[in-house]
Formats: sequence, structure tokens, C-alpha cells
Amino acid sequence: MGAVLNLVEHNLHEVQVGDTRMLFHIPSSSLFALDNLTSGVLDRLRSSAETAESLITGLSNRFSEQEITETVRELLALELVNDGRPLTDDIGTRRVDQFPLTTVVLNVNTGCNLSCTYCYKEDLDIPSAGRKMELQTAVDSVEMLLRESPDEDRYTVVFFGGEPLSNRPLIEAMVDYCDKRFASLGKKVEYVMTTNATLLTDEIIDWLNAHRFGLSVSMDGPKAIHDKNRITVGGQGTYDVVRRKAQRLLERYDSRPVGARVTLTHGTTEVEQIWDHLFNDMGFSEVGFAPVTSGDISSYNLTSEELVEVFAGMKRLGQRYLDAALEHRNIGFSNMHQLITDLHEGHKKALPCGAGLKMLAVDHEGELNLCHRFTGSDMPTFGNVKSGVQQVELGDFLSKRLDRTDTGCASCRIRNLCSGGCYHESYARYGDPTHPTYHYCDLMRDWVDFGIEVYSRIMAVNPAFIDQYISPRRAH
Repeated sequence: MGAVLNLVEHNLHEVQVGDTRMLFHIPSSSLFALDNLTSGVLDRLRSSAETAESLITGLSNRFSEQEITETVRELLALELVNDGRPLTDDIGTRRVDQFPLTTVVLNVNTGCNLSCTYCYKEDLDIPSAGRKMELQTAVDSVEMLLRESPDEDRYTVVFFGGEPLSNRPLIEAMVDYCDKRFASLGKKVEYVMTTNATLLTDEIIDWLNAHRFGLSVSMDGPKAIHDKNRITVGGQGTYDVVRRKAQRLLERYDSRPVGARVTLTHGTTEVEQIWDHLFNDMGFSEVGFAPVTSGDISSYNLTSEELVEVFAGMKRLGQRYLDAALEHRNIGFSNMHQLITDLHEGHKKALPCGAGLKMLAVDHEGELNLCHRFTGSDMPTFGNVKSGVQQVELGDFLSKRLDRTDTGCASCRIRNLCSGGCYHESYARYGDPTHPTYHYCDLMRDWVDFGIEVYSRIMAVNPAFIDQYISPRRAH
């Protein structure tokens, strides 16, 4: 098994399943029994900060010592409870001063050939009149990346929009430039793009295939759902053309798996139906869901009741993911796949994502934004591609987010997997990107608890699923 997490030495028993030594284990009684036990442990953690020893003692009247020990071990592995220490940490004293940038997001066109109703792109009113990035700005972005982080072995260039293929000449010129530039330094570069698929042709598909782009297609589900929001400038639904173009892409593209990205907005909560259509009918390798709770256009935000329904649907789909995994099948549910990957690789996230730390987004003027969601916003930028990163200002921002003092994150059991949530969600809802996203904390805790159970069951019954479908996700 890969490195799950670096645990401190303690007296809990090791778990053996076949030839695999495990840090996570489902007691043999049943998953339902584990639900009750995990709930008991977490209920005690909510009411007070306890150590592993006190948890075992406090629950011994309800469960066997072996079951308690194994479950507490799971929580220890996630640092949800500490052996001998209360459920707090000293993260508020830390500071970020180094930024090993490996990814640059090029916002190659602020406009798009479509007029999707919920879109946060800058030129929403005139989609075709976007401001295109100049080639020199893109080149300067890559050179900035190499200047700031010269010692990395692998870099990523992301092409974003609007619709990035509406500035196809820039993309092709930059791939040619990057292929030569990174090869001359003995370094590797990969390309990533999200597209609405409408501008794809066989020629473009084959070119993207030759350069092994990591591709995802924005598609919201079957026709009735997709056409609610993903429309042309004239107000017509785009499902038919997107389906035709996406199917052609899936037929011809074989260098890497192609995923679908689904935006869930007000009135759209049919998680399982959408997944079934995109995975089984369309043939996408993975389907990922992005629930909108703090979008720029508030009328498209999911209500609290809808968000509960969305998470319930994700858990039902997660159960199907588990059932398939035990049969050694992968059903391509990206959200669960990513959570299992984080658990397996032992990610302890002090910050919610790589924005500002490993990645910055460049707008058409060459300004450095925290991520692509902030381009065109009022959020201050952190330098530009000519002068480089404003290290002090970026360090101050990230260090503020690291400080969990007087926040609900300080004692939250999933703080090392969530880390306060998306910066842009916080910015849109609270006007402060360092503010934790409290509006879905309970749902996230429930989602992570469920993920722990799914991961534990897979490791107990079919750990080969992890070796085949999870571990290779980080290998390129």
C-alpha cells in the first residue's frame, strides 16, 4: 500500500488483510456497525477534545476494544484525533514564504462562442467580443514560471477561457514554444484544457491527441438538463452539437482519458441521472460535479435544501462507486475518486488547493491572479509576468489563510482534508477569500466520513482496485 499518512508511534494494533498491511480497516461485523462506532467516536470528538486512549475507554461499554481500536486508528491516520494530544494544532504559527510554482493558467480569451447563463467569465454580455491574450504575454508567463521555480522537473500549462479554442492560434503557438523550451532544459511539460467542445474538428482533435492534452468537456447532462443553461448567444440549447462533437472526440482521442465537468445550479440536483448519461451513454472516462453555492449570479446558486439533495445523490453514487470497486470496476465518479486518492496518498492539506502556492492564473493583461476564478474580479493581483510574483503580498495572503485561530477549522475533524474550502467561494459569499466556507461544513464532514468508510471497505476487500485505479492517477 502507498503512503497513507505518516503516523506517530502508538500502541494501537496493526491490521493485516492478506499480505497487505493496512492503516484503515472495516471491522468484520458490518458496515452498519462501523457507522455506529464511527458516529460514536465523532460525537465524542464534537463535544470535547479527546485522545485515542480516552476514546477507547469512553466507548468500551458499547463496542469491543478491537473495534474501537481499529476505528480510532482510522481517525488517527487522518489526524482527526491525536494520540495523546487534543484535537488542535499549531498551524496558526506557520507562514508560507516559498512558492514552488509548477502550473500557469493562461486565460487565453475572456470571451466565448456560447452564452451559458451561469458563466463567470468576464465578457458575459458580449461573448464573442472577448479580450484575447497576446502571444508575448503567454510566452512571458511561461518564462515567469521558469524564473520563479527553475528547479522543478515537470510543469503544467493550462489553457482557459471563455472558450480557449476561440484563440486556437495562440494555443498552437504556445505548445510549439513550450515543447522546444522545456525540452532544451531537460524538463517535461503537459497541457490541460477545458472546452465546451463546439469548436472541435477532426484536425483539432488529432492535434490535441498528438500533444497529449489533459482534456475535460463542459457538459451538464442529458438534453433537458444541459440545455437549461448551456445555450448559444441566440438562446438555443447546445446539447445536440456538444454531444456530436464530444462523441467524435471520444472516438478519436486515445492519448489520455477524457472527463466531463458538470456544473450543478439552482433546479439541477439529478446527480445519478447526469452521471449515468455522461458515463454510460456518452462514454466519458470520469464525471465530476461542481455544485454552485456562491456564484457571481446568485439566482443560479443551489439553495440549502438543494445542496443537501446534491450531497445525498453524491453519496448514493458513492455507494455505487464502492459496489463497483469491490467488483474491480471503476465507474468514473471523479469527486469520490479524488477523495479516495487524497486519503490513500495521505494528503494533509494546510491550504485548500494549489492556488497561489503551486499555481497562478494569468489574465490577458499579464496580471497574476490567485486562480482562474479571480481573473476579471476586484481581488488584488499578486504581480505580473514581467516583474514576477509579489512574494511578500502572496505570502501574507496564504499565511492568513493558514491561521486557523478563532475559526471553526481549528478543531474540525476534517480540517486537514478541507482546509477551509475554496478561496473564490469565500470571496463571493463573504467578500474575503481567507474566510472559511462555513455554509457547507456539515455536508463536507458527512461527505468525508462517508469517503473514509468507502476507502476502508475497498482496502479491506479489494486493495488491488487502489493499485490499478488510484495510484496511477499521479503517474504521467
